[in-house]
Amino acid sequence: MGRIDEHPTVIKVRAAAKVCSPVSLTSEALRKLCLDCLDCGADDAGLVSIDRPELDDQRADIMSFAPWTKTLLAFVCRMNREPIRSPARSVANLEFHYTGDHVNDVARRVAAGLGQMGIHRNVIHPKFGNFILLGTILIGETVAEESQPIDYNPCLECRLCVAACPVGAISTNGDFNFSACYTHNYREFMGGFVDLTEQIAASGSRNELRAKVSDSESASMWQSLSFGANYKAAYCLAVCPAGEDVIAPWLENRKQFTEETLRPLQDKAEIIYAVPGSDAAEHVQRRFPHKTLRPVRGNLNVQTIDSFLKYMSLQFQPGQSKGLDAVYHFTFTGSEKRMATVTIRDQKLQVEEGHCGKANLRITADGKTWLKFLSREANLAWALVTLRIRMLGSPLWLVRFGKCFPS
Repeated sequence: MGRIDEHPTVIKVRAAAKVCSPVSLTSEALRKLCLDCLDCGADDAGLVSIDRPELDDQRADIMSFAPWTKTLLAFVCRMNREPIRSPARSVANLEFHYTGDHVNDVARRVAAGLGQMGIHRNVIHPKFGNFILLGTILIGETVAEESQPIDYNPCLECRLCVAACPVGAISTNGDFNFSACYTHNYREFMGGFVDLTEQIAASGSRNELRAKVSDSESASMWQSLSFGANYKAAYCLAVCPAGEDVIAPWLENRKQFTEETLRPLQDKAEIIYAVPGSDAAEHVQRRFPHKTLRPVRGNLNVQTIDSFLKYMSLQFQPGQSKGLDAVYHFTFTGSEKRMATVTIRDQKLQVEEGHCGKANLRITADGKTWLKFLSREANLAWALVTLRIRMLGSPLWLVRFGKCFPS
């Protein structure tokens, strides 16, 4: 083989590179790009620079798999409202699957001017409301002019989503219980499937398994895995009246809108999945006693100490923490050395790096042992006897801590 510099392919590529220079899309090119997106079937589109502050918490993930990204083109695909509002969730899920799987996160769409987030944590488009699925195209060029966020929030704060949610994930003050929503609505996604396999493994007979999981539940899980994962509720989307194309029936007769849209979902007899001892379980029993509460394990199984600390807020149950005012100091040893402070006060959770303030309970633990304890693979008494976990303070503080994170 001769010198690589003399290879025809290398010569052509290097020659082309010399004449290429960084490109900044002009306003005209920007408009054409958005129009092209609409021509391909999207209902709205907008562009946003990768450097926008709204993407600060997402930028690292984007750049890890597409380091050349300079601009994001976000687009909206409108869904048909009536299937989404049907009490038959199989009909609603067909619409979800038909329109296409939603991708990327809220921040990218809000930054691109396609809407604002409502109290139900869904993006509300000013025209189409929340009956949309969204996608993002990564572009390796900069833009001379980018889309800006809309200057108002289409959310009406009508609280219909609060009334519709079967697990009480949306509170009247706007707080959101992630684990309540995730455990039920996403039951037939990967987390729920893992829990199902564990139930199968733990069952001694067919009858014992059927006492835990009905035939219809098994069939529904099979359909989700073979065709497309089904959402168990998404009622917050169904009842939302926001958006120029959506709001008219609600404005004309709010009582009728409530009776036709909200009431059938509230009255529906169905299985609701919740972790025992969670705020969601209490909500179902108190608010929807005609619905069947199915106790399940939580789906948020952490694999690292970093994820334990990072996702603690997603599993925190404010209602279970009522009356607790405590500070916990964690020191993790082993391959993941970390120090952290967890404060629970006024039904709020705060996680900080390092040790801050005076602790009611100090916990020093081998990281791997702590994770096994969380996943019920290691016994706490054994861990204490072998000094893999050590505590300074009353064990009752750990009991109260655990009640805030039922699993």
